[in-house]
Amino acid sequence: MKSLLVLNDAPYGSERTYNRARLAGALARQDGHEVKVFHIGDAAAAAHKQQKVPSGFYNLEVMPGALVKHGGVIGVCGTCMDARGIAADDLIPGAHRSTLDELSHWTAWADKALVF
Repeated sequence: MKSLLVLNDAPYGSERTYNRARLAGALARQDGHEVKVFHIGDAAAAAHKQQKVPSGFYNLEVMPGALVKHGGVIGVCGTCMDARGIAADDLIPGAHRSTLDELSHWTAWADKALVF
């Protein structure tokens, strides 16, 4: 099974981004499952490294570790990064600067696409 998860929301303020991170990690841990995640719009900030969150609060910089460890791929919209002043060096491990062209290929590749 091949899954694409597209994320639109800011990293904090709602639980959509948190729940997407949990689901992506759980899917990636399943045998035979491939997962790709695309951050677009305000979600570009969810892939920014060195996040400072209150003690005891979930940290979206750390959560994609399970996804990446199990072969998941994270793309971040380059135009959205530019609009938010995020450089490629600012991205979490396993994430890369991406494009809408890559998202279109991922959409055609996926058996299922989920949008958060």
